[in-house]
Amino acid sequence: MAMTKKRIAIVSTGGTIEKTYDQLQGVLSNRVSVLDVMLAGLELNGVELFRVALMAKDSNDMTAADHTLIAETVQTLSRSYDGVVVVHGTDRLSETGEEIKEIVGEPKAPIILTGAMRPYELRHTDAVQNLTEALLAVQLVHPGVYVSMHNRLIEFPGVVKDRMRGTFVHRDDG
Repeated sequence: MAMTKKRIAIVSTGGTIEKTYDQLQGVLSNRVSVLDVMLAGLELNGVELFRVALMAKDSNDMTAADHTLIAETVQTLSRSYDGVVVVHGTDRLSETGEEIKEIVGEPKAPIILTGAMRPYELRHTDAVQNLTEALLAVQLVHPGVYVSMHNRLIEFPGVVKDRMRGTFVHRDDG
């Protein structure tokens, strides 16, 4: 009997996870997405990915309209796919997650936000681990809105970035 593939939408918005080094400017920037490179290096048996390159922004540069656009896009995708993964910058990831939770309410499919504290192009990066964990989590958890990073899965609302520990926590876990 043939196994049905899980249909996963992956939305890229930019952020540290997708930053590349611009040698002419001498800075890391969101000019070219490396998400496809990361995905190509993964064994994704049983998964069919649908990529949406929504924007390429450092999350510090995101506006309220950007958070709403991401949330509305995710709402639409969550109606048609088995799960949605949002690749996002970590500085404003919590704001987007809260906006998704508010707009979508109780989604029909799991929605997982992820990112990285260190760009994929650096030798010591958390990008591939976080992306891999998000792609697994979106197939296993019940519908809801979550962040997946550093071997943890935390459900919204109440997810915050702990800058001292360099990861995400639930505000009640302080």
